[in-house]
Amino acid sequence: MSSIEHAADRGDKKELRKEHPSGWLYLTQHDAIPILVDALLDLPPNREFNKTEFADHAGVTRQTVGNYTDLLIEVELIEEVPDTSPRRYRVTDSTVVRELFELNSALNSVGRE
Repeated sequence: MSSIEHAADRGDKKELRKEHPSGWLYLTQHDAIPILVDALLDLPPNREFNKTEFADHAGVTRQTVGNYTDLLIEVELIEEVPDTSPRRYRVTDSTVVRELFELNSALNSVGRE
């Protein structure tokens, strides 16, 4: 049994989850991340963007994008495009991104069949 299963009450379990987050919780514990990920899902393949363009596309401030760029890179959702100035980014071709698109597609198709 995990330490979460042994926790005495909901409050203890919640705190243990925060101390030892899953990949999902690690990513989504930040308020702006769901909006940014949703915006990434809406970009055409291989589309490059800078922080200002991504902020405009997501409907958030450039500062918000700047606050989370490193996290998006860390979890392999975006990557830096080499030798660009100002710095440009693109959605990565990673397992995480492929699975995210698959999950999004599955969620979008629920109830349509």
